Amino acid sequence: MENEQTGFTADENEFGYVQSNRYNQVKVDRIASHYSDILKDLGEDPAREGLLKTPERVAKALQFLTHGYDLNPAGLLRSAMFKEDYSQMVVVKDIEVYSMCEHHLLPFFGKAHIAYIPNGHIVGLSKIPRVVDAYSRRLQVQERLTNEIRDCIQDTLQPAGVAVVIECRHLCMAMRGIQKQNSVTTTSAFTGEFVHEKTRAEFLRLITAKLA
Repeated sequence: MENEQTGFTADENEFGYVQSNRYNQVKVDRIASHYSDILKDLGEDPAREGLLKTPERVAKALQFLTHGYDLNPAGLLRSAMFKEDYSQMVVVKDIEVYSMCEHHLLPFFGKAHIAYIPNGHIVGLSKIPRVVDAYSRRLQVQERLTNEIRDCIQDTLQPAGVAVVIECRHLCMAMRGIQKQNSVTTTSAFTGEFVHEKTRAEFLRLITAKLA
């Protein structure tokens, strides 16, 4: 079924999604018309050959980069929850993150490291990166993104604890403003058992360890 806002299609699982090259043409046209004016205001000629299709390309790119608004992160988790008698830490690290800073509409990107301690239920491992995508593919700030991922996992799975660490480079700092190309921003959020120093230290050790 085609999503009314983005033109992307949902797969057979109503909580999942598959990438599609179909877009909502009405919104593409509307966004593209604004970008034609923006190009003019920047001193460019939107009618020249290299820019003829740029407004449409930008409109489609923005629809894809923000398609997380149309995903249900909690639903993604609920679609693959299983009862299981396992109570040790589950860690998924080095999850690629791509998002857009809501202040300047420039990308920030990096990695997320996530852990939870099951309390009667586990979740399909692929769903955790999907939750990251569902929140990161929106206009964001890294601090809110970190909390949203933590709260979604905690509220949906009801585990004994959740840990989230995100490390990102922000182009709004590298390309403009302070122009520091090598700076990395790290944010963290914890619940339950991860509030305790011993458990949190184990998580941090696991996400920094290298496989043999």
